[in-house]
Amino acid sequence: MTKEYPWMLGPFEKAAEANPCLVPNAASRFFCPIQEKEIGWEAKDVFNPAAVVKDDRVYLLYRAEDHEGKYAGTSRVGMAVSEDGLHFQTMPEPVLYPEKDEFSIYEWEGGCEDPRIVETKDGKYFLYYTSFNGKVALLSCAESTDLVHWKKHGPIFKDTLNGKYKDLWSKSGAVVCRQEGDHFYPVKLKETYWMYWGESDIYAATSDDLIHWTPVEFLADGADPSHSFSQHDSRCKDNDEVARVLLPIIRPRVGNYDEFLCEPGPQAILTDAGIVLIYNGKGDNPERLGGHDTMYQGGQLLIDPENPTCLIARTTRPFISPSEAFELEGQVMPTCFLEGLVSFHGRYYMYYGTADSKVAVASAPQK
Repeated sequence: MTKEYPWMLGPFEKAAEANPCLVPNAASRFFCPIQEKEIGWEAKDVFNPAAVVKDDRVYLLYRAEDHEGKYAGTSRVGMAVSEDGLHFQTMPEPVLYPEKDEFSIYEWEGGCEDPRIVETKDGKYFLYYTSFNGKVALLSCAESTDLVHWKKHGPIFKDTLNGKYKDLWSKSGAVVCRQEGDHFYPVKLKETYWMYWGESDIYAATSDDLIHWTPVEFLADGADPSHSFSQHDSRCKDNDEVARVLLPIIRPRVGNYDEFLCEPGPQAILTDAGIVLIYNGKGDNPERLGGHDTMYQGGQLLIDPENPTCLIARTTRPFISPSEAFELEGQVMPTCFLEGLVSFHGRYYMYYGTADSKVAVASAPQK
């Protein structure tokens, strides 16, 4: 893999000696508190992990599916630990899952999906995951001090702007961080934390506490041609609130690897060049690898830290693509879905889901 621009992270190389580094395990058993029975909670698929370094070890918080229920697979978040960033030992039970609590209306019976993670200097971890009840996916937050016991806070947009976005389909929260050693700490820009999120277009949101977030909007009054497109509302002259819509950072590009969908990957990183955001693109699969018409590949963005909604540069070709058998065939189309990134022993390790079935790792030297 090569770097298209000097500001990019990488180049990354897939770790052939370790991949796939995480696979389903039918032997893992867990007593589901909602179904009130023991299930094989990671028997079907494991994929799309968050990653963080703690006590000189790499921790993965990964999505695992069982064979149960109307969706043939409720999702829970499991945890795996590695001494070298390549080979992992999994915990026997999930660490975050649907329960008989106030959050089950968001999580049952689809589950807890696709986490991203950040840590703070005072020892807190914030996990941003998708709550799915079978009808709507909502970006949610949970908090921990040990990665094992989590306090759920619920959907991150439910209390903002008078509930305007409380029912909006939302996923994939990548918080802007600054790297310090092997740690990535959230950093404030313009006196607030920033997150990139979305599934199709990529949007932004801001927060004062890393728990409650406000989507970034703009006034679609036609005054700015670059921010009018289809969201323009004929009522906007009489009702500014109606005319305020989500501000896209990027949108899919016709004829490219991100033609149909764009979705944030792991935490965004504030670098000397700007904010670097790894993201996932769903696009055409011209060679029909794996027998499918579409595939997921990885790209990178450079965003202006002085104006965190302003794009500086965007890769024109993917920097990672499905090529291995376990990336081409599985639960879904050929997929390299990037979701976890750590700095560990002088290298970047990037963890990704493969065809929604397994987990793989690629690494790159740090400058």
